[in-house]
Amino acid sequence: MNENTDDSKKLLALNKPKGYVVTRSDELGRKTVYDLLPEWVFHDGWMPIGRLDLESKGLLLFTPNGKVGDTLTKPGNCKKIYEIWVRGHVTDEHITMAKKGVKNKHSLLKALVVEKIGMGGAKTKLKIVIDEGKNRHIRRLFGTMNDPKFGTPLKVLELKRVSIGSFKPKIKSGKWRYLTLEEEKILLNTLH
Repeated sequence: MNENTDDSKKLLALNKPKGYVVTRSDELGRKTVYDLLPEWVFHDGWMPIGRLDLESKGLLLFTPNGKVGDTLTKPGNCKKIYEIWVRGHVTDEHITMAKKGVKNKHSLLKALVVEKIGMGGAKTKLKIVIDEGKNRHIRRLFGTMNDPKFGTPLKVLELKRVSIGSFKPKIKSGKWRYLTLEEEKILLNTLH
């Protein structure tokens, strides 16, 4: 348990690698994020704040405090930044569509910010900012658009969450740490 008085008592961060499900247990026997954390995290009721799918990686926060979790996941309350690699040629039109929003059968999917930050063959690297987190939000958003050259749907090949609100730590993949009290204060005070 947390002995350091400079550390948060209600937030810890994990850099989730690919291949782990964000759940307390998995009926299919897959590895869960709790396999990467000390046993007390599970037993003391620390819960993930939001989700990252099996193939996604990056920053994931945990809390034993339901109010903190609700505050950080309330749509419009907290911006999250992702870096993604998309198979296909992402055009200015795609970027405009993603920011305007794409309606699918469940809801409107959109991003606040979409910036092209790299290219590699038929792949495009993007920085995405969203302030809500619908199930597989970014993957479904880009999956509704087609590559203009090949006519095939764009596909998110790699997705990494790099920050949540003001919190952008440097943590090695598969490792965790508490937020400091200062990081916690800044993160919770910058919410809308």
